Amino acid sequence: MPAFPIVDTHLHIWDPGRIRYPWLDGNALLNKPYLLPDYRRAFSSVEVEAMVFVQCEADFAAFAEEADWVAAQAEADPRIGAMVAWAPLEKGKAVEADLLRLKRHKILRGIRRIIQFEDDIDFCLRPEFIEGVRMLAAHGLSFDICIDYRHMANTLRFVEKLPEVPMILDHIGKPAIRDGRMQPWASQMRELARFGNVVCKVSGVATEAAKDWQADDLKPYLDVAFAEFGMGRTMFGGDWPVTLQAVEPSRWIGILDAWLAGRDEKELRAFWRDNAIRAYRLAI
Repeated sequence: MPAFPIVDTHLHIWDPGRIRYPWLDGNALLNKPYLLPDYRRAFSSVEVEAMVFVQCEADFAAFAEEADWVAAQAEADPRIGAMVAWAPLEKGKAVEADLLRLKRHKILRGIRRIIQFEDDIDFCLRPEFIEGVRMLAAHGLSFDICIDYRHMANTLRFVEKLPEVPMILDHIGKPAIRDGRMQPWASQMRELARFGNVVCKVSGVATEAAKDWQADDLKPYLDVAFAEFGMGRTMFGGDWPVTLQAVEPSRWIGILDAWLAGRDEKELRAFWRDNAIRAYRLAI
């Protein structure tokens, strides 16, 4: 395990009794409260110095309520040093009012408007959506890209149009691990890494694998992510509690710790801590 405190760049917490999360319906494992005390128990094998909360796909009408609730949680546990909230970026310039509402929270650092779930594969290329994402730069905010491998081609075109917006690729772009396919995702990762405004979050990887996965099934995909983005533009994400569908946090951290064996301390600190501090402007 890391010998120093780490930053978790992908924390989810929720209380379905307070805010509705439609995607949790029928999921017996996840459709219950997952709160900070639960997180502390789940990550007891490592010292977590700071966390980045990432929106949990609440009912869209409740996005501001979710942000308000998370900000209150951060008052109780200041280790939540950053929040990536949801906003209706498809409104184009009209989203500014929503961004100003969210910016009342001092921990706001970015926006995630999930692309993966849209029926329209070209959603991220809609002019209004691109205009909405462009608004983030003016407000000092980043954009978390949440896609799967099907969206990589359009994501390259999307990112090319928005060089002024800092972007974070969630879950290494969700490659087709359960199918054992590397291409064209691997080549597209190489292209994506050429954009200097993009960093890669190493998170949610096991969730994309078959139920009987082994660490060796993940390693070719980790190899690509680290080879293309390097130790200077990759960072750890726990993706708890969603990751519980595939792996416990201690095992996920252990897999990464073993994969990174032999790296010098500067590189290790970059991945587990320093890159996250920079990407999400954490005050630690």
